[in-house]
Amino acid sequence: MQSPAGWPILAIAVIGSVLLVEVVRRVLNRMGRKWALARHLVEHCTWAAFAVAVVVACNLVLGPGMFGPAPADRSLAASVEHALGLVTIAAVTWLIVQATYALTDVALDRLVQVEGERNRRARRIMTQIALVRRIASAAFIVIALGAMLFSFPQMRALGAGLLASAGIAGAIVGIAAQPTIGNALAGLQLAFSDALRLEDVVVVEKEWGRIEELTLTYVVLRLWDERRLVLPVSYFTQNPFENWTRHGSRVLAVVYLRVDWSVPVPKLREALYAFLQDNPLWDQKDWTLQVTDVLPNGLVELRALMSAADSPSSWDLKCDVREYLVEYVRENYPDALPRFRVDTPETRAGMSWTDDRDRR
Repeated sequence: MQSPAGWPILAIAVIGSVLLVEVVRRVLNRMGRKWALARHLVEHCTWAAFAVAVVVACNLVLGPGMFGPAPADRSLAASVEHALGLVTIAAVTWLIVQATYALTDVALDRLVQVEGERNRRARRIMTQIALVRRIASAAFIVIALGAMLFSFPQMRALGAGLLASAGIAGAIVGIAAQPTIGNALAGLQLAFSDALRLEDVVVVEKEWGRIEELTLTYVVLRLWDERRLVLPVSYFTQNPFENWTRHGSRVLAVVYLRVDWSVPVPKLREALYAFLQDNPLWDQKDWTLQVTDVLPNGLVELRALMSAADSPSSWDLKCDVREYLVEYVRENYPDALPRFRVDTPETRAGMSWTDDRDRR
């Protein structure tokens, strides 16, 4: 017989389970001020936990007798039970995936705070964690979908028939999904070979930027002007690219000046060193000023080299040094400014152009 008291009990069970999850959420929310895991559990798992609580309450209370003894009622009860099983699998999978993200976010938060020489290793671990949790989430979802499909009796019979042709089907799927599989393998190769990490500074297609996101299929490069360059992961395994932070974040900044032969290099070197000592962007390690070339146009090339802690500091330091040297030469040694000389018969005879003009 149909139980009229069953439905109020079901409603009470659902409301009670939701209230229980809400109480736990509030407790974790308060604990999250000091406990990072509690904060991330609240951020990721709240709605998934509500869904699991509701389906668990329904599974515990809902029974065939609540729909009545008629054959049609029993058929309806079986359909509802099957649908509830599917929803349970989906809700539990959702909660597992969100809990995985919450657990890994705790480690990622700690790794983000690592600075100095250990930063390179921390970014490598961050990249690997991000990719592994994506793979784990995909695996959980695939397993859940398989369990949901095989809960249908028709799918079980179909699965037994498909096992006989698994080799042909696998070959067809493999050929069709070759680009996707190749990108996924390339992503794993980049993450675990330490060739590319999150926040690495790279130059790709003559564009300078940082690795903002690294997935199994694509890489997002945040360019210096805040544009985003999206490339397939396979690009980085098939094409050369510059990685400025491969072994560390420290970068050398280089500034070139083309000036006249009369420039006093020792004086300029002293002025550069004094300027670097007062500049906070210089990491107090390497610097030099050298004459690196004599150009065919009658100028000499000076190269100022300085070290900085990272690439953004290197860029700003280069701009500061270039501006300072230009101003210093202009104000103190204007005769050393770039100029082009013309060799004429008068100059070869030792007569200047101004003297010849005065006689006229």
